[in-house]
Amino acid sequence: VRQRWRLDGRTLQKLPVHMGLVVTEEEPSYADMASLVVWCMAVGISYVSVYDHNGIFKRNNSRLMDEILKQQQELLGVDCSKYNVDFANRDKADEVLNCQSTLKVLSPEDGKADIVKAAQNFCQLVAQQQRRYTDLDVNVLDNLLSSTNGFPDPDLVLKFGPVDSTLGFLPWHIRLTEIISLPSHLNISYEDFFSALRHYAACEQRWGK
Repeated sequence: VRQRWRLDGRTLQKLPVHMGLVVTEEEPSYADMASLVVWCMAVGISYVSVYDHNGIFKRNNSRLMDEILKQQQELLGVDCSKYNVDFANRDKADEVLNCQSTLKVLSPEDGKADIVKAAQNFCQLVAQQQRRYTDLDVNVLDNLLSSTNGFPDPDLVLKFGPVDSTLGFLPWHIRLTEIISLPSHLNISYEDFFSALRHYAACEQRWGK
């Protein structure tokens, strides 16, 4: 099975570098989210973000990590003793997953609140005469944002649930992101997951042209 997943990833014309998994349902499933994360790892996605609008996964990140490590062992047959997970907005990151995939568990405080904090930091730099107001541009703001420090912007977001919104998931970073909606993450199958990846691979991004 592990070899099949890796080969599946190689058959796609393009694979997202950073995948966002956004749950808009009221009761997130740790087991189903862990499956999604492990499948992302198995097909070769380098960066994964997990988000729910109530911050349940982030508040209970140890429970989510235990489920991910368990499924890594069961589905991939991997020794998880040296894995590490990176949580957003931690001064000292807890080490996670494996050397090939990195995970951030996000909540609403890592979205709009992070933009506000970045703006405040920029104003402080201006007040200290280390910056001028005219210096503010996309790259400067990107560098001031902390929630995805070291992460590229998401290429693909899988949004789960009936709500037609990403409910605050990294609003600055997803301006060029492909978003695919799925009815639910509950009992999701690998076939549903890979079908979304195939859909993404077939999309032609025109960058506003």
